[in-house]
Formats: sequence, structure tokens, C-alpha cells
Amino acid sequence: MVTDWARRVVVGSARTEVTAVKKLFAAILLVLFAVGLGLGQEIVEPHTGVKFAAKDGDASLLGVGLRTKTMLKVKVYAIGLYAGDSAIAGPLKGKAGTAELYGELVNGDFQKKVVMKFVRDVSAEQIRDGFRESLKGADGKAEEWIGYFEGIKSGQECVIAWAPGVGLETKVAGTGKPVINDKALAAAVFGIWLGEKPVQEDLKKDLVGRAGSVLK
Repeated sequence: MVTDWARRVVVGSARTEVTAVKKLFAAILLVLFAVGLGLGQEIVEPHTGVKFAAKDGDASLLGVGLRTKTMLKVKVYAIGLYAGDSAIAGPLKGKAGTAELYGELVNGDFQKKVVMKFVRDVSAEQIRDGFRESLKGADGKAEEWIGYFEGIKSGQECVIAWAPGVGLETKVAGTGKPVINDKALAAAVFGIWLGEKPVQEDLKKDLVGRAGSVLK
């Protein structure tokens, strides 16, 4: 009788352990599935249908917007703003909807980048003149940086990133340009879209459109 009782205890314990293992395995699968969804998620810029990955390595998308030109609102490029996850958990945390957020995004020494996806052809002269107008008063390296830009075709991209300890990284239509390690220039460049006098006010707001959910 004691033997039967002991056997039932052992069997019951084994079943409990199996159940616990199954629950743990299910929880792990759920977490992996959720992470996979986050990694594969895409955010669509509504006016162009251009898609941006919600996650890009260890950076997250804060918002997307559309750059337009002239009174006719000609569509030029869709643009996405990314910030490093360490910055999202650090200096940017809790600052959604504040003016301080823009200051951090312009001047902060953390991983950040903009991805510009062009929806029309733009000549080298047009893109350079646009940047030159926005960077008036910037130091001498601004002209060197502006010179990186050649004509851009619809469907091509420009990526502009700040990497701490490295500098301002620029890729034009898939071609990497020499890094310029100048914090003041980087601030001026990110200020084009996020500064006190942005190139387009509604675009400035759109570029942090996901901040409320990302910067909790």
C-alpha cells in the first residue's frame, strides 16, 4: 500500500514537472514569436506607400514623414528617423511630446539616423541647393558634406547616420562616403528636419509620430 502511494507521488511529481516544462516552453515560444513580429514589422508612410522597418538592428523607428516641395506639394522623398535602443532607454525615455525630445535628437551623442527614400528623380544641383539653404551658417565642413550628393533616382535611398566615436556617416544611392567626425555638423544636419527652424514643420512632427509608444 505504501509502495502504491509512493508510486502515485512519483508519477504525480513527474506529471507536474512535465506540465511546468511545457508551460515554460510555450512561454519561450511566445516571446520568440513576439520578437519576430517586432523585427519583421514595417511602418508605411501613408502618402507614398513607402515602407520602413520598425526595427533596424539595435535601433527603432521613431516616425516617418514626407518631404514635399513648392506650393503644389510635389512629393520628393519619404523619410524615417531611427534612434539607438540604448538612447530610447536612456536620454530619450519619457520625453515624447516635449520640446526637449527634439533637442536631444539634434544634439545627442548617441546612435541615430535618417533614411531618405526618394519617390522622384532629383538632380545633384537640386539636392545640394536644398541642403545648402538649410545649412546656412554651418562650418566649412558642411560644403564638403553637401558635395557628397549626386543626382538621385526615384527608388534610391540616402542614409545619414551619427555613430558615437565614429562620426557622421553618409551613404548615397548605396555608395558610402568618407566619414566626417564633427558633432556640430551632425547637429546641423539633423537640425534640417528636427531643429527650431525645420525644413518642413509637419515633417518634424511626423518624424517623432511613434515616440509615444516607443519612448514609454
